Amino acid sequence: MSKAHRGKGIRELFHNGRGVCPVCNRSNVKTLYEHDKGETKIKICKTCRAAVKHGKKSV
Repeated sequence: MSKAHRGKGIRELFHNGRGVCPVCNRSNVKTLYEHDKGETKIKICKTCRAAVKHGKKSV
């Protein structure tokens, strides 16, 4: 069976959810995960989200 609806939610985002991660400064990665930085929310990539969660990186 085909998976026609895979990624449907990110197709509606600007540049399909891709951009520059503010933590690792890599470009053209999916920045889909929100993280609270003080009073503002920033979007970070998947690997930085895991690193911040485990205390290996700070935002």
